[in-house]
Amino acid sequence: MTLRLALFDCDGTLVDGQAGVIAAMEAAFAAVRLPAPDRHQVRRIVGLSLPQAIRLLAPDADEDARQAADLAYREAFRAAREAGSLVEPLYDGIADLVADLGREGWLLGVATGKSQRGLDHCLAMHGLSAHFVTLQTADHHPSKPHPSMIDTALAETGADRAACVMIGDTQFDMAMAVNAGVRAIGVDWGYHSADELREAGAEAVARDPAHLRELLQ
Repeated sequence: MTLRLALFDCDGTLVDGQAGVIAAMEAAFAAVRLPAPDRHQVRRIVGLSLPQAIRLLAPDADEDARQAADLAYREAFRAAREAGSLVEPLYDGIADLVADLGREGWLLGVATGKSQRGLDHCLAMHGLSAHFVTLQTADHHPSKPHPSMIDTALAETGADRAACVMIGDTQFDMAMAVNAGVRAIGVDWGYHSADELREAGAEAVARDPAHLRELLQ
């Protein structure tokens, strides 16, 4: 029996995490006296690993300032999480989709620019932790679109590359899938447009979770 693996991005695909990312990034830049990042640009880099995201948002800053911003971001995000003010709502229909795919025999995983701690908290908060058998985070891999996350997920699960699909809302997710030689399906409820997803390699773009389920059949 062929093992099928569906890998999901997190922010912009499973949950709408942009508010928390923007708030933490603004707090981090203020803490190290860097000019406030443009909110639209912050939204555009959601999905990248934190050091890469900060390099893009602060191209003129020196490396010391970027490293300080990295630490300040992590602290701001942790503080929001511990204070209970972090809002990362699931998109409508995602919980049912995840449960249905599991019942249909899919192996499920996550490949995200989040930290391991952040992902664990997010999945636990929504009662989804038990559904995912492989979790790949920025703590252990190069930033997307490097294929390392997908390669490791395949190794951990024993799934065939030809039976793996990467599901995400950004060009980074689609390019990572192309680089890893797996299927790429975009979702249009996240942070990059459907046209951008197709240009980056998406074979299709789902309108909603019900449409995504159809595309996975």
